[in-house]
Amino acid sequence: MRPQSRLAPRILIGLAVIATLLMIVVPLVYIFAAAFAQGWRVYAQNILDPLTLHAIWLTVLVALIVVPVNIAFGVAAAWAIARFRFPGRSLLMTAIEIPFSISPIIAGICYLLLYGRQGYLGPWLEAHDIQILFALPGIVLVTLFVTSPFVAREVLPLMQAQGSEQEQAAVTLGASGWQIFRRVTLPNIRWALLYGAVLCTARAVGEFGGVSVVSGSIRGQTNTLPLHVELLFNDLNITGAFAAASTLTLIAVVTLLLKSVLEGRAR
Repeated sequence: MRPQSRLAPRILIGLAVIATLLMIVVPLVYIFAAAFAQGWRVYAQNILDPLTLHAIWLTVLVALIVVPVNIAFGVAAAWAIARFRFPGRSLLMTAIEIPFSISPIIAGICYLLLYGRQGYLGPWLEAHDIQILFALPGIVLVTLFVTSPFVAREVLPLMQAQGSEQEQAAVTLGASGWQIFRRVTLPNIRWALLYGAVLCTARAVGEFGGVSVVSGSIRGQTNTLPLHVELLFNDLNITGAFAAASTLTLIAVVTLLLKSVLEGRAR
């Protein structure tokens, strides 16, 4: 091998390592350094602050609601598209991709114009004492919107590649629809399903733009963890902001590890 041919890969690897250090490693290290800048006691006080704990609890609650719903929707949509031909199939495939094409802030504004007091459904909701915006339902709805494609996008290609021969064989043996799904379909897509669920969880936990529009950022009520980080920073509580951000960072690191493990198992 020529010296020039050996030099080029080394240069590219070196540039990749430098870029990774500057864009990922250094910011991560700085987050934890700033969070612990005043010691463990101050860090613990900021994390155990009632408003921070409520933000963490609300963020986890939203994820616990959103992820199972998206799993059910993603599997159902992937099953319908991969196994059946029906009018509107292409439209369904396009609709699944819409959240990737629209800014979350635009989605939040759409929900505001639909469910707000001056919105299309606002007067009816107010007359029946139903509150969607600036409450948990609005946060859940906008988070569902921005996270809806992840499971379907991971499961659908795998189901299309695998085909339906095994399921058809199960039908000829007298298996019911539920038995086919539980014993044939689900084992074949389990790693892609878990991978999509992990991505969905990470997106739900870190969502900021859409939630900031529909939640109102009410402290101790509708403030999720990303919004709480911003409010702490605006209050000049820098240590508290980085302490809360370190929680999001830990969630991201755990998600990345799970993602790597599931990618390996899927392969």
